[in-house]
Amino acid sequence: MKYIIGSKINFLVLFITVCFLLIYNEPYSFSDENLSLINKADTAWMIVACAFVLLMTPGLAFFYGGMVNTKNIISTMLQSFVALGVISIVWVIVGFSLAFGDSYYGIIGNPMTYLNFQNVTLSPNANFGPTIPFLLFAFFQLKFAIITPAIISGSFAERIRFRSYILFMLLFTLFIYSPLAHMTWHPEGIFRQWGVLDFAGGTVVHMSAGLAALSGAYYLGKRKKIDAKPANIPFIILGAGLLWFGWFGFNAGSALGSNIDAVIAFANTNLASATSMVTWIFFDRFMNGKMTAIGACIGAIVGLVAITPAAGFVTLDQSIFIGFVAAIICNLSIRLTRKSAVDDTLDVFASHGVGGIVGMIMTAVFANESGLINGETETFYAHLITILIVAVFTILISYLIYKLVDLIMPLRVREDQEERGLDASQHGELFM
Repeated sequence: MKYIIGSKINFLVLFITVCFLLIYNEPYSFSDENLSLINKADTAWMIVACAFVLLMTPGLAFFYGGMVNTKNIISTMLQSFVALGVISIVWVIVGFSLAFGDSYYGIIGNPMTYLNFQNVTLSPNANFGPTIPFLLFAFFQLKFAIITPAIISGSFAERIRFRSYILFMLLFTLFIYSPLAHMTWHPEGIFRQWGVLDFAGGTVVHMSAGLAALSGAYYLGKRKKIDAKPANIPFIILGAGLLWFGWFGFNAGSALGSNIDAVIAFANTNLASATSMVTWIFFDRFMNGKMTAIGACIGAIVGLVAITPAAGFVTLDQSIFIGFVAAIICNLSIRLTRKSAVDDTLDVFASHGVGGIVGMIMTAVFANESGLINGETETFYAHLITILIVAVFTILISYLIYKLVDLIMPLRVREDQEERGLDASQHGELFM
């Protein structure tokens, strides 16, 4: 089957895009009055947090790369790493505007508001970090947009065509991630108007990634040969460590300043992850398994996922409980998923999708002042409705995106390419 979009056309599109970025631009400007609004401590912390979150994507590359077989290490790692380039360009051109531009019915932003970062100035924006440069806020949000499709890649590892994956992540960012970010974090977003609390991305990042991963694993079908033996366990440990490190920027940075909320989120992030890791390995032993390094790493990540929406809204003891519950539920979810007909290669749905749902529910239960334990039901019901909407929306639209990409160019590699491994067949490179 011939590609409808060939390599030459792909390069031409890239060339036109670069020209557009160069031509359609204007110099930054801000008044002396706005200078006084910038808080240097907040700005310094957000630059650091932004760098922390960027490091999570290479961390994810190591985490995923260590889990697959030796024929697919490079391809799997590159599927994470390439998002740093692809999504950065998409975000600057139109992704940020779709997520945070002037609202259309609380669902999507106006693509012209910040097209090619027009009006994304060095001055603070009162709605998006009133004490930091608006440009810094935009780049902080970019790091979230980068890692989300990278997370999805773990579900169809070892069988997806690389160029098709690039097209998928581009469309996912435009039609799933950006609308969800707008609905959840924009002041006029429909979820935010309902009172939904998502401190750092339980719905926007983890639920969307986990549910799109489930859809992708189902659409691409099972691998021809499943080799459950991980290629490099030290890679997994290194990746988990980098993710844990970067997650402090992910959650504490979402306070958008050097403040008390950042400290609370920082502490909750560490405690939930630690509790989930310990719970995971002891639960594995309880289920007649071994206390493995892989289990410890997955448990730590699950705790980080679950605490993400709740990080700035709960107490330390509640974060411990969230980590404990998430570890058990996600552990059981992985066991059930592996017995199903769906081949989710690296258990993305059970870890991020289910973990994100658990986190959103726990947020609605424990959130200070508006949580269910305080006798308030409005937030809890809003979260349940939001979870349902996000699930239906993400599964349906992501499936349509997979179908569209498959029509434009084959989504899955040929059987002989899968047998050779994606490192050789897609990239002409081998690990060691």
